[in-house]
Amino acid sequence: MTRIERPVYPLLRFVEGNRQRTQTEPMKNSQPRRVDVTLQTKVESIDLGEELARRVAVVAGFEEDDQHRISMSVRESLINAFQHGNQRDAAKHIALSFLLYPNRLVVEVSDGGRGFRLEDVPSPLADESLLRSSGRGLFLIRSFMDECQVESGRNGGARLTIVKYLPAAASETRETEAKESER
Repeated sequence: MTRIERPVYPLLRFVEGNRQRTQTEPMKNSQPRRVDVTLQTKVESIDLGEELARRVAVVAGFEEDDQHRISMSVRESLINAFQHGNQRDAAKHIALSFLLYPNRLVVEVSDGGRGFRLEDVPSPLADESLLRSSGRGLFLIRSFMDECQVESGRNGGARLTIVKYLPAAASETRETEAKESER
């Protein structure tokens, strides 16, 4: 059975029960709303995490296509944590966090493995990788999300942080970055 830590319950009520807020209405508070979940290293946990991601994306106000991109990115992140990080070891856990800001959604996935460096992952577009049946998860995540980074976790393992900006915020961020690069 997948264990959900107690602090997540009030926010899950928000995810389930705050449908009256329109999807385009911005959140008033600049502090993030946070959901932290500890998942067991089980295949069922991947589906649970993906569904949580979809629901958080709906509440955040993302359009349907972006909801799918976010939930698919979380699914791929959890598969990597399950298979490569924790190596299917049921004694290890996967930490999944959602931080919902007025202009973006930040998702963190941490595992109990050895960790890795993003630049060491081979490109699935390289000739030697094209016919492989796996190895496209990080490629999809990086394609679907606006930001993606990997760090060593606090207690070892890897912590993948991915960010998706709300549509209006994404265009503002690109404009700001363009102005800064012109300087």
